Amino acid sequence: MAGVRPDGSRKLRFRPVGAAATPEFMRDLHAGYNRLWKQDRIDKLILIPAYVLDFLCIHPFLDGNGRMARLLTLLLLYHAGYQVGRFVSIESVIEKSRETYYEALQKSSRGWHEGRHNLQPWTEYFLGVLTASYREFEARVGSLSTARGAKTQLVLDAIRSLPDGFRMTEIERNCPNMTRDMIRVVINKLKKQGELYCEGRGAAAVWRKGGNNP
Repeated sequence: MAGVRPDGSRKLRFRPVGAAATPEFMRDLHAGYNRLWKQDRIDKLILIPAYVLDFLCIHPFLDGNGRMARLLTLLLLYHAGYQVGRFVSIESVIEKSRETYYEALQKSSRGWHEGRHNLQPWTEYFLGVLTASYREFEARVGSLSTARGAKTQLVLDAIRSLPDGFRMTEIERNCPNMTRDMIRVVINKLKKQGELYCEGRGAAAVWRKGGNNP
């Protein structure tokens, strides 16, 4: 595995396993991982980055090992019940921290061939990426909730401004950017709370405010 220095020259980051030994190393990696997974003695968030590090150190393909490692990371996280990769691009989070990625990989791969490597830098980086992904997901959900709350308030304000005995079309006229489905959600909620009730059906239905509910 080679890197590029600021002056454009190349430097060796890590010496991968030789081609002839790669199949055996991969068999041992999968056998060991599956055994530890079934034993369930090691937390999955420790086991997964350890697997990914070993995969990167074995470097089984001529090209695309990093991309494959990120796909395997997603798959293993899914198996462990961590679904954030469905909503946030973990690969994008890694790309934004590319220098830290290589730094952690280099630190943890040092001594790997001799079995004297230190998993901590790589594990801390991995957990940092996962934490950043969940924070991004929370921020997106928060924005969605805020937007939905603002739309709900617009419908509520429109209903309050209308006289008793209004039709759906009147709310739509006062909320031109709102879908009918969104308006129905708010109206149905008010109906369940006893604040609105309906007279008639279909397009002729008239909505009355709860105080006049017979």
